[in-house]
Amino acid sequence: MKKNQALNLYLLLAGLFVAALVTCNLIANKFIEVDLGFHTFIISAGVLPYPLTFLVTDLLSELYGRRKTNAVVIVGFVASMLVLGILLLAKCFPAIPDSPVSDEIYNQVFANTWRVIGASMVAYLGAQLLDVKLFHFWKDLTQGKHLWLRNNASTIFSQLLDTTLVVTVLFAGQIPFNILLEFILHGWFFKLLCALLDTPILYLAVYKARKYFSLSANAELQI
Repeated sequence: MKKNQALNLYLLLAGLFVAALVTCNLIANKFIEVDLGFHTFIISAGVLPYPLTFLVTDLLSELYGRRKTNAVVIVGFVASMLVLGILLLAKCFPAIPDSPVSDEIYNQVFANTWRVIGASMVAYLGAQLLDVKLFHFWKDLTQGKHLWLRNNASTIFSQLLDTTLVVTVLFAGQIPFNILLEFILHGWFFKLLCALLDTPILYLAVYKARKYFSLSANAELQI
């Protein structure tokens, strides 16, 4: 029964990961200001759910290991490509006169989606696979200790890579370099702040899971 529950937890986390990833791509065209009092971040709305993907991959890495985590990363890539294909397919059919969403509105919202998803997926594969690799590098180096270190240290570099690639592919040659750099830094620092804030959540989730499944410190769930 515990093995089935471990599988169900894995599927739940994978589902959350894919949902957050697809949502990131769909709302990435909208840029917003997030005022946290001490600083106002100018970021893509797609950044809002993106930290959840790294929290999930860190949790998967800790509980299920590198292979199972990389499998979820690949599934997320396939799901995003499917969404892109469906959006392009829908564009091929003209809207009827009484459609609540006209062709103009649809194209305004989704016309740039292929570019957004393309940029996101180039960054996504590199950043997520790097995050998983660095997470296990720090885990091996510290012999399974200091969860906070591998959670945050892996995110620092992987999120810098992700943010730089996405913003560069989307805006290189279209906006001044200083604005490009500002978008990169704002997105990166916002993601790092989220990584710091989710560390207690990761500790609690790992503690509860290890206690429930009677796992030792470095053991992984087998499914």
